[in-house]
Amino acid sequence: MTTVLTPASPLTAADRCDRCGAQAYLRVVLLSGGELLFCAHHGRKFEPELKKIAAEIQDETERLTSVPGIASEEER
Repeated sequence: MTTVLTPASPLTAADRCDRCGAQAYLRVVLLSGGELLFCAHHGRKFEPELKKIAAEIQDETERLTSVPGIASEEER
């Protein structure tokens, strides 16, 4: 999915998918001025249509596969 990196507030657990209510990982700012939130599944499902109407897409789906760092011996 194409993303635009702008200073936007990170999505939190309180941000929910407008389609199913799951945690949102995509924020789509519309050319018309509104915004939509989607979980990763619905973001992928509607990607072709969203690209046509989006001014900006904030994609945080990489958070689903990232592994938290393990502290080294020096940091413990």
